[in-house]
Amino acid sequence: MCGRYASFRQAQDLADAFAVHGVIQGVLLGEPITTLPPSWNVAPTDAVRIVVDRARESSVPGSPRKSVERSLRLARWGLVPSWSSDPRSGAKMINARSESVAEKPAFREALVSRRCLVPADGYYEWLPTGPTARGAGRAPKQPVYIHPADGAVLAFAGLYEFWRDPTRSPDDPDRWLTTTTIVTAAATGGLAEIHERRPVALRPEHWDAWLDPVAGMGVALDVLGTAPPAMAHHRVSTAVNRVAAHGPELLAPVAAGASDPGSAGGAAGAAGASSAGGGTPTDAWDTVPDALF
Repeated sequence: MCGRYASFRQAQDLADAFAVHGVIQGVLLGEPITTLPPSWNVAPTDAVRIVVDRARESSVPGSPRKSVERSLRLARWGLVPSWSSDPRSGAKMINARSESVAEKPAFREALVSRRCLVPADGYYEWLPTGPTARGAGRAPKQPVYIHPADGAVLAFAGLYEFWRDPTRSPDDPDRWLTTTTIVTAAATGGLAEIHERRPVALRPEHWDAWLDPVAGMGVALDVLGTAPPAMAHHRVSTAVNRVAAHGPELLAPVAAGASDPGSAGGAAGAAGASSAGGGTPTDAWDTVPDALF
C-alpha cells in the first residue's frame, strides 16, 4: 500500500519529463500548480500534481476534430466518487487495488476514461523489525524509502474523479473537487520483503497508453500488468512518521541497528497517515464538465 511519498521536483521539470506542453506555453502560469511547494512527505488529503490527457475540440481549420492536450493539474489525494455524499470519504480511498479496480463502483468509471499519472520521486513503506511481546502493542517498524534505481521521475498509475459540492452555486468555480487515487499491485522480488503491496509505477513507454482518453479498460488493465522500473531502497529515520515532518533530511539513509535520530513515537503506517490541513486544490479545471471528460 502506498500511503506516503516524496515529490519535490519543480513543475517545469515535471512538464519536461512528461511532455506537458501546457505549462511550457504558460497556460498554467499563475495557477497553484506552479507554486505547490516540494514535499518529502506527501500524505493523504494533500494537494498533489497529476498528469492527464484530455480530448479537446480543435478550432484550427483543417485539423482533426479533436486533439489531445496533456497538462499538469492539481488534485487532492484520496478519491471521492462523483456519487459520494461526503467528500471526507476520500481519505479512505488513497489506493485502488489493481486486482479489483475494474469491478469496484468507486473506481470502475474512472478506469475507463479518467486515468492519470501521479509524479513522484519515491515512496515510503514500513518494515516490521521484530516481534512484540503480547500486550505490548504493535511491533516496531522501520521506515524504508523506495525510489527508482536510476534517479528518474516515478510515474504512478492513478485515477482521478470530480465531485460537485451541492451546497455551492452553479457559477461557483470552487464547486468542483478533483481527487485522485494511486493503483497498487502485489509486490514481487525484494520489494515483497518490505511490504506485500506496491504502487504501480509505469515505465515511460507505457505512459501514453495509460493516459490515452480513447483507450478502453482492456488497454488499461494490460498496462497495469507491465513490469515496473528497477527500484532501489534504503532505511530512513522514523522522523517521517510525523505527517508534519518535511525536508530532504527525511531521505538520509539510516544504517540497520544504528541509533535513529528521528522521533520514535509510533510508526505511522501508511494506512494511518493523514494530513493536518490537507489542501483543497483551487484549480477548477476550467470549471469541469466536458461530460466530465
